[in-house]
Amino acid sequence: MEQFNFNNELTGKIALVTGGTKGAGRAIAERLLQAGATVIITARNEPEKENSKLHFISSDLSKAEGSQKVVNQVLSTYGRLDILVNNLGSSATPAGGFAVLSDQDWESTLQANLLAPVRLDRGFLPQMIDQKSGVIVHIASIQGKLPLFESTLPYAAAKAGLINYSKSLSNEVTPKGVRVLTVSPGWINTTASKAWLDEIARNANSTVEEAQQSVMDALGGIPFGRPAEPEEVAEFVGFLVSPRAGYLSGTEFVIDGGTVPTV
Repeated sequence: MEQFNFNNELTGKIALVTGGTKGAGRAIAERLLQAGATVIITARNEPEKENSKLHFISSDLSKAEGSQKVVNQVLSTYGRLDILVNNLGSSATPAGGFAVLSDQDWESTLQANLLAPVRLDRGFLPQMIDQKSGVIVHIASIQGKLPLFESTLPYAAAKAGLINYSKSLSNEVTPKGVRVLTVSPGWINTTASKAWLDEIARNANSTVEEAQQSVMDALGGIPFGRPAEPEEVAEFVGFLVSPRAGYLSGTEFVIDGGTVPTV
């Protein structure tokens, strides 16, 4: 079996991580950078912390023109793309179940969480197929199988669609040399998540630890006892896009500390 140098296994590869300015996206971008890749990140806003080695493109991927801007800039600047990590995801819909959700709530959520990856895949796949190599990773969510209807119904539906689309796409393009994979995290301990816990604690006059436990209870429990760290998700994505995972395609991988209670 061929031996790989894990520290330099992505040397010469061009990678794009959407939503790569913070949270798990940022951790994924830095993990690919450590493995030797040239890494481009994209988001609407500037990165939370500067890293001159990450190439930033400002773009709103929830709009078709934003996706096309990224495709055009990457291909004109770098000539190709080898790794695409569709990490962008967001849910800003109100609580209250189906009755409070407007068409705009549904449309904006589907645009960001499902159609943005579809557009980027469509933009980069022809070149990947021509070179007979490439890896696409879709970051979905356990809500694709474990929806929380109270406040994130559109998000859960979009991620379920992304999982289904990813599997179908893999069947089409894997024979052409492009691997397609899905990673579905559970709760991730991001900066935004920490701020959210602080707010819950203030409103409930409780500790942050108690707030965290209440969230885990709402999820039905996390057997591991805590949310994932962004670096834990990034480490797995780093493996999936590497030559070490060369036989993996068409599979969904769940990273949730045991949250989903069924097989």
